[in-house]
Amino acid sequence: MSVVDNLTAPTRLPLTLLFVAFLATFIITRTITRLIRAGKGPFHDNVQGGVHIHHSIPGIILTIAGGFASVAAHGAAPMAAISAVLIGIGASLVLDEFALLLHLQDVYWSSEGQLSVQVVMLTGAVLGLMAIGINPLDGATGIRLGHLGLLASLPFHLLSLLVCVNKGKYSTAIVGAFLPPIAWIGAVRLARPTSHWARKRYSPDKLERATVRANGFDARWGQRGLALGDLVAGRPTDS
Repeated sequence: MSVVDNLTAPTRLPLTLLFVAFLATFIITRTITRLIRAGKGPFHDNVQGGVHIHHSIPGIILTIAGGFASVAAHGAAPMAAISAVLIGIGASLVLDEFALLLHLQDVYWSSEGQLSVQVVMLTGAVLGLMAIGINPLDGATGIRLGHLGLLASLPFHLLSLLVCVNKGKYSTAIVGAFLPPIAWIGAVRLARPTSHWARKRYSPDKLERATVRANGFDARWGQRGLALGDLVAGRPTDS
């Protein structure tokens, strides 16, 4: 089966629509926010009663609505496709402000806000792979774990993902959700030095080791991702 057939097959069409809606929403959202930042066009911040209503709020509503609709539809058309679009739009709006939700403050245009762009790009890549039929847990393309094996490894996998997040390895957690061994490896390696895990658990010597490793990784790989993020979403104010 060709890639096009995979994308448009009735059983895969909702996932394809979810991916397209996710990607299109991110592009449109970042275009609008960059225009607002530059003071161009008819757009402006959504402020009601002195409160800035971030776009993650409608994103959460759309994601929940899409999830409920998907369950109610039992995979039947056209509601399955409609719910997929709602989830794609909602998830994109939420993840575009992932850093704000994490830090509980408006860091959208700061260096911390670049995390949102990285999360969106990684999530989009995973969705794209799934849309064309690439699934590492499928016996045809990956490891034959079997249903019992998957069930037995699920608690360990979820714990590994939580540890990665607590260690500040958000990209690893997202990729690891799709490729479990990545999460398992990330969970046992040193945490990011600014993470909650490092601050609470590491001695000064271990924290210094974590800092050296993080700086080395960022010097080799981090700037490439940040440059791409700046191109797509705009350079941070404090850079």
